[in-house]
Amino acid sequence: MSASALPNGNESKKYKGDASPSGTSRVIHVRKVPLEVSEAEVISLGLPFGKVTNLLMLKGKNQAFIEMASEEAAITMVNYYTTATPHVRNQPVYIQYSNHRELKTDNLPNHGRTQAALQAVNAVHSGNMTHSASASDSSMMPGQNPVLRIIVENLFYPVSLEVLHQIFSKFGTVLKIITFTKNNQFQALLQYADSLNAHHAKVTLDGQNIYNACCTLRIEFSKLTSLNVKYNNDKSRDFTRLDLPSGDGQPTLDPAMTAAFGAPGIISSPYPGAAGFAPAVGFPQAAGLSMQAMPGALGPLTIPTSAVAGRMAIHGMAPSTLHSVLLVSNLNPDVIAHFGSSLGVFAGVYGDVHRVKILFNKKENALVQMADATQAQLAMSHLNGQRLHGRVIRVAISKHQTVQLPREGQEDQGLTKDFSGSPLHRFKKPGSKNFQNIFPPSATLHLSNIPPSIADDMLKNLFSSSGYNVKAFKFFQKDRKMALIQLGSVEEAIQALIDLHNHDLGENHHLRVSFSKSTI
Repeated sequence: MSASALPNGNESKKYKGDASPSGTSRVIHVRKVPLEVSEAEVISLGLPFGKVTNLLMLKGKNQAFIEMASEEAAITMVNYYTTATPHVRNQPVYIQYSNHRELKTDNLPNHGRTQAALQAVNAVHSGNMTHSASASDSSMMPGQNPVLRIIVENLFYPVSLEVLHQIFSKFGTVLKIITFTKNNQFQALLQYADSLNAHHAKVTLDGQNIYNACCTLRIEFSKLTSLNVKYNNDKSRDFTRLDLPSGDGQPTLDPAMTAAFGAPGIISSPYPGAAGFAPAVGFPQAAGLSMQAMPGALGPLTIPTSAVAGRMAIHGMAPSTLHSVLLVSNLNPDVIAHFGSSLGVFAGVYGDVHRVKILFNKKENALVQMADATQAQLAMSHLNGQRLHGRVIRVAISKHQTVQLPREGQEDQGLTKDFSGSPLHRFKKPGSKNFQNIFPPSATLHLSNIPPSIADDMLKNLFSSSGYNVKAFKFFQKDRKMALIQLGSVEEAIQALIDLHNHDLGENHHLRVSFSKSTI
């Protein structure tokens, strides 16, 4: 019989299948699939939950159907992705049960290619499982260990802890990361909250390049089942223990962990401070991208802009095009008057915003033009999925290359704002320290440019009188021009940053607000 209407209302007559009378099915319907995605990438969505037995790609409709070997596997898959939206090529895709019990694709033109992809991915998956078993504890079944060991080969550009966190967070909550070098290779241990996350990340990312033709990820399950991080710094991080000291920059490992590496002496990373983060993402300086010399690493290196212009293997780590315009969607229409300035200040934490335009006919959407494509990519990675004015916003690279200002005499209703000459730009100065202090939105804000006459109560009152719940506050011991303030939530901190960045404190001092990597 012909397939019934697809769950989103579109009609497909390309295949036949038996309709499922119940709410569940071993066939999964995937929506919003990016056009350039391969069969293997879609199949990888199902692999952590069991064998994938068939696949139907409807590229013209940006949809796909995945047939699992059992209904139990499909139920586990849907339940998991209900709480953790999966991403393919850095774009969210949406999972639900199909109306069909099985896929009948024998007569379709791409059947042969699809079956070849299924066989190849399932074979690699089986091989990975076997290899993982030998690499893990004998009592640890493959896929049951939440700790991954990561080796980065062909390290032409630095890879920092923040870059790893950005990549691997796409697959679940990352609890801890330790970076180190062994045998002249940059390596890391990464612990997920759930072993299923680790398994999914391993299957998807093993063998992928972070950057075009270099920085190849080799991933296996660690012999360790848990990590013990003693310091929170740029080489090690425990995201569950934000109270840990920064230490001397050298993460100290337990004897059991050192034995697991077989590594004598000090295990350390060659990358000092957060300097490894800014060059890895790449900020244009003069004609190309420049890096500081790094002991034990590449030395002085100039990367031509063209080197980062190509498509990156792990989509989302660098611009796939040179577009510097973001499309922000799911904005709250009730506060449209504040959109321009809100997005300008929020995105301005991650790059210099030139223009913001609310779309005339779709006022829940806006275009944000950044100074360049690299800053646009960085802003997208940090803004996407955050709550702004009570809504979870979605951010993607726009097809537009610029945001046009309204022509003289053209009715605009104040929907377009020009920030190109804004004094609030944080990154105009080449080599600015701001490049090294870019962190994800957090409930703790870093305050700076505080005049000496301002006491802690005055700053706390500034935030509380603006409607924010101040949980903690402290000045920096060595420099009272800076302080940390902890608010009730990340959403609250985002709004406070938007409201109070550049607030006039008197004595010709304007408060500077950014997100902190630390807590109080």
